[in-house]
Amino acid sequence: MFEFIGERYRQILFASWQHFSLVAQCLILATVIAVVIAALVYRNKSLSSLANGVSAIGLTVPSFAAIGLLIAPFGFGVTPAVIIVSFFAALPIVRNAIVGLAGVSPSVVESARGIGMSRMRTLATIELPMAWPVILSGIRVSAQMVMGVAAIAAYALGPGLGGFIFSGLSRLGGAKALDSVLVGVIGVVILAFILDLILIGIGRLTTPRGIRV
Repeated sequence: MFEFIGERYRQILFASWQHFSLVAQCLILATVIAVVIAALVYRNKSLSSLANGVSAIGLTVPSFAAIGLLIAPFGFGVTPAVIIVSFFAALPIVRNAIVGLAGVSPSVVESARGIGMSRMRTLATIELPMAWPVILSGIRVSAQMVMGVAAIAAYALGPGLGGFIFSGLSRLGGAKALDSVLVGVIGVVILAFILDLILIGIGRLTTPRGIRV
């Protein structure tokens, strides 16, 4: 295995960067989409229940099947990978964002509105900062989940370490096939750990001090 890594370390590093970049960018996109959806529905119990139900059902969709279905309309490459990773990334974040926003004390919101703050300003400066720790926990869960989903995206020739996994699986029993699979799997685990550490650091930097205390 060390020989395998030594022969291909540049390729492995490049694939690792592609994998990490794909997940990070899709996570940002998914967070924006999820927070917007949550902000639109959290005040309405029916809409909140609908959004939570859709997210729960979405998590039951097999990612391998979903990426296969996207090949027909979008072809192979980055596009289906971005769509599938962003889709699965948004699901846990939506649920946590709704819970976080709904958990903000109504008295705090009423006080902000009472001093003349608009609904949008109250949401941006009061509710979202107070809900941020809950939202961030959803982002962390989502990051760990889609790190594996991004590997499956290699089935559609998406970027990342999944190429090593599928390449090895397709030639199991052949020379260095198992090494290829292990490099892909271990690489995904290491990237997931690194991303989680980054998110923990972001949480400490962005969580308001009063909430953190």
